[in-house]
This record gives sequence, C-alpha cells and structure tokens, in this order.
Amino acid sequence: MTSIFSCLYHSCKRSIDPKIGETVYDPGLGTGGFLAQSYEHMRGENNCKITKPEDLEILKRRTFYGREKDNLIYPIAIANLVLHGIDEPHIWHGNTLTGGETYGGLFTAAPDLYNVILMNPPFGGKEGKEAQTGFAYQTSATQVLFLQHAIKNLKSGGRCGIVLDEGILFRTNESAFVATKRNLLNECNVWCIVSLPAGTFVAAGGGVKANILFFHKGEPTEKIWYYDLSDIKVGKRTPLTETQFEEFFRLLPTKGDSERSWTVDITERKHQAAEKAAPLKLKAADIDEEARRLRDQLTSLKKAKQQGTEEYKEIEQAAKKQEKEARELKAQAQAIEDAVYDLKAVNPNAKNEEDTRTPEELLNFIENKGREIAEILARLRL
Repeated sequence: MTSIFSCLYHSCKRSIDPKIGETVYDPGLGTGGFLAQSYEHMRGENNCKITKPEDLEILKRRTFYGREKDNLIYPIAIANLVLHGIDEPHIWHGNTLTGGETYGGLFTAAPDLYNVILMNPPFGGKEGKEAQTGFAYQTSATQVLFLQHAIKNLKSGGRCGIVLDEGILFRTNESAFVATKRNLLNECNVWCIVSLPAGTFVAAGGGVKANILFFHKGEPTEKIWYYDLSDIKVGKRTPLTETQFEEFFRLLPTKGDSERSWTVDITERKHQAAEKAAPLKLKAADIDEEARRLRDQLTSLKKAKQQGTEEYKEIEQAAKKQEKEARELKAQAQAIEDAVYDLKAVNPNAKNEEDTRTPEELLNFIENKGREIAEILARLRL
C-alpha cells in the first residue's frame, strides 16, 4: 500500500469511525485497502476494542462487503483481506454500475443497506447506457453514478467517506451532476469536504485534483465545513502524509475556523439563490402568459383560414420572440439556482497572489531590471 492511499484510508476511517456491529461496504473495492484498514481500526491495536469473544467473530465474518470488477484485482483483494485477518470477506465480482455479475457466491449474505461506506471510485471513467438505466440521474460519468450508488445503499443514519475528483464538485453544466448533488444535499448531511493537493495521485499515475466528502444519510445539509490542503506541494517524491492532516483532526470535533478551514451555510446560499431567481421566474411567467395569448390569437386566425396574412405573420413572430425571451429568463434563473451546487472548496482565507501593480509600475520595474542587467553585463566584460 502506498503512503498516499494509506493516508487517505487513515483520514477516512478515522473521520467516519466504524464500530463493531456495523457493516462496512466498498462498491469500488480495488485491492481492498479501505476494508482492510477499517478492520484494523475497528479491532484496535492488539485487539483492544474487542470486549467479548463474539466481537471478533462479527468482525471477521459479518462486517466487510465489497464489489470489484477487474478479473485480476478481484482475487488479490480477497487475498489481501484474508491476510489482514478477515476470514470471510463478502466480495462480489462484477460491474457494480451495470449489475452484471461474474461471481456472486461470496456475496449471498450481504445486506441491502450498510452502516458505513468508504470508497475511492475511479476518476474519469465512462459507462454506456446499460449502466445508466439503473440510476435516477443518468450520465456516462462513473464517479457520479458511484456517488448515487453510495447514497442509495447507505442506511438512514449511515456514514460515508468518498474520494471524488474536483469536477463533480464544481460542475453545474450537466443536469445529472446538479441533480445528484441536489439529491445528496437533500437526503444527506455533507458535514465536511477536504480539498486535497493537486498532485496527490501523481505517484499512483493520476494527476486529477481530488476531494474527500464525508456525509451521513437521513437529514439535509445545512452547513458544510471545508478543510483546504490544496496549497501543499506534493509529488512522487513528496507525497501527502498523515502529518499534514494533524490540524484537520484537531479542528474536526468543533469544526473550527482556521487559515485552512471555514464553513459554508448551504441553507443561506439556497435562500439567496431563490431570492435572486424569483424575479426572473415571475417575469418569465408573465411573458409566457403573453405568448399563450398570442398563440390563442393564431389559433383563431387559423380557424378563420388567415394563416397567410400579414397579421398572422406578425403575431407569430411576436409569439416566438416572447417564447425565446421567457426561455432565456428561465435559463438564467435555473443557472442561479444550480450555482448553489457548485461545492468546490474556495478558501476565503487564501492569500491573494495576484499582481496588483499598474501597467506603468510594471514597465518601470522592467526598465529598472533591464538597467541592472546591462550594468552586470558591462562589469563582466571588463
């Protein structure tokens, strides 16, 4: 296990804190890192969290569930989990999103819903129509489908930690992205988003900017606490480490503010968007009514067989103009409301590195530097 994924597993399991007696599920299992780390966390060092004999039995046989598509990774995942001490890992082999099963013999005792879901779904994947038909909000983007799957398979009161790429957070230009996030905020309390550094996955072969979302199901989101690690420079030789999460865990119990953390009031954001969109909707409704009145006139003219008249053409053009204006107003209102679901972490405490010098000041700076360079070159020629 690389230090990158160890760091992510550690932050997710510690934030979600699965307990003995709860079921833990990873629908994009990979080699089983989240489940293996959860097992270690739940039993504690030297089994210190095991208070009675049946606790260990529950952990080893009736706690961990997952799904994996890849034919080569599937047996590796099972071996990894068994080596960690999970005697009965309930792992389903097949495509989680299409439901296409390769082997389900180990998954027959799986529950319908889970207490805890921990996952790091693949970034940038695409699925065809076969996978999309099983989802309320259809898109080819696998990360959006996996998020929908997580929400659907979580028990009421259940908790989820999921690593998602930045795109799913800020995109509001595709209906499935917006609808999925609207459903997430309505059905679940997204209580924390951690913005990871841009190079977090470089060592693992991916350069996608990512975030960790933490939420529990059963109540709507009112406020989201953000923690920003995006300014940290990481790469293949300088990966993200658990040390860089120390302040995060210190602030987590109170969700306190710092240079890296802040809170966004989602309820207030929705209220402001609704207020801003309302006049546009009202104006669009008035224009729609006028367009309907014009269409009624056209219907009357048709009955009178007056379609070719100048009056008919003028009214038809006016109706089309009104309908276009109403559509544009509705689109503006929708864009305002959809902007609520841009959940990207934008740190209000980040230092502004924008150069505020005027063009004249910049030209003077360049001129002075040019003179300095000329003087240095002149001395070197002596």
